[in-house]
Amino acid sequence: MKKLRMIFLGMVLVSSLKLMAQPIFDHSTWDQILLLNVTEEGKVDYNGIVRDSPLLIKYFMTLSKNEPTETWSREEKLAYWINAYNAVAIKLIIENYPAKNLKEIDDHWDQKILKIGTKKYSLDDIKYTILRKMNEPRIHFLINCATKSSPWLWNRAYTADNITKALDQRTIKFINNPKHNMIMQDEMKISKIFTWYKRDFTIKGRSLRDFINRYSIVKVTNKTKKSFLAYDWTLNM
Repeated sequence: MKKLRMIFLGMVLVSSLKLMAQPIFDHSTWDQILLLNVTEEGKVDYNGIVRDSPLLIKYFMTLSKNEPTETWSREEKLAYWINAYNAVAIKLIIENYPAKNLKEIDDHWDQKILKIGTKKYSLDDIKYTILRKMNEPRIHFLINCATKSSPWLWNRAYTADNITKALDQRTIKFINNPKHNMIMQDEMKISKIFTWYKRDFTIKGRSLRDFINRYSIVKVTNKTKKSFLAYDWTLNM
């Protein structure tokens, strides 16, 4: 009897550990959409997403019914809101397709597209009232507003398990991509993201140069001339 009791307790413990290991939120539907319709270089097949719109509707319903709570880890919250932002951008485009440029869409930053609980969110709502308040400047290289000058949309969903690694990898990828930044020792021509959100990159007394040097292959100095590249608002397709 004692042996049977130990076996039973062991099975209960294993089951409990499995439940604890399960993610709070399942992003697999979004992952499927991205794998089917986004290339490794971040180019989006919007016609494909239109065809797969039932999956997108399903993902939005899942987002709507699972509002993050204080019990969620920081990683879970980051993954949830970054995926939500990217999904809202995609939905904005297909609702206005075949627009070729984000600027063609009226109130593109302020359209309330995602309902979570009783609240409705736009791209700017998610970026300014949630993500930027999490004091993580690298979010700017994971969120994508569906334009060519945006950081490439990753063709995988972010999760609590991959978000920490992704924050570094996607930042390195963006900063060292000559399509977005041209960094040389004597001159750097960088994305306007670095001027629009300069405050995010200069927290804790650090300079913008300090942030760039942390991830850039080529290091810059006080003597490095700085300018900003024109931003291309055409769709990332």
